[in-house]
Amino acid sequence: MIERRPFNSLGGANHGWLDAKHHFSFASYRDRARDQWGNLRVWNDDTIAPGTGFPPHPHADMEIITYVREGAITHQDNLGNKGRTEAGDVQVMSAGSGIRHSEYNQEPGVTRIFQIWILPSETGKGPAWGTKPFPKGDRSGKFVALASGFANDDDALPIRADARVLGATLKAGETAEYSLAGRNGYLVPSAGSVTVNGVRIDTRDGAAIADEALIRVTALEDSELVLVDAA
Repeated sequence: MIERRPFNSLGGANHGWLDAKHHFSFASYRDRARDQWGNLRVWNDDTIAPGTGFPPHPHADMEIITYVREGAITHQDNLGNKGRTEAGDVQVMSAGSGIRHSEYNQEPGVTRIFQIWILPSETGKGPAWGTKPFPKGDRSGKFVALASGFANDDDALPIRADARVLGATLKAGETAEYSLAGRNGYLVPSAGSVTVNGVRIDTRDGAAIADEALIRVTALEDSELVLVDAA
């Protein structure tokens, strides 16, 4: 089963400095049919104006993965961590027992991010943060783990969840495969258009995938993809 969720069907709100689209229920947007997908709880598609951002605020017991589509995001938290994550790269924050952080666009142009929240397998652990570059050439023609709760994904940023966040870049006509084997998948093209087992998914659409042992993703044009493998 592959359910296409067109970008223009997503919830959201435009706050001026922030134009947010929500693949799942979030803040004032509520859709019981889109509360979560397995342990994937939130997928926000955020456009942040230059010189603005999210002021310090708290989180607890959530794995928060930020995939930067354009521009860069600058993180700071009460653990003393500070870092800048730029387009194509990823940061992970394990909120654990509690963390307070800010996320700002300190760039001259807009920053666009996917913000993904995954429910943790364990709660109450100490909070943690990390960021890592992921050159797009390294994921050309295949899915590569960017953040993972599985021990064998040595090159991915660690998360405390039964889940994996993957990225791929495909040239027009290329196909990449991924085995879900009874798990839940959620795929969004950051750029381009693809078919997923024959179902067309365009830029920033969502594809909610269940009961598909193997997915075959074929690019209709040059495409950049993010996929969550969820429990």
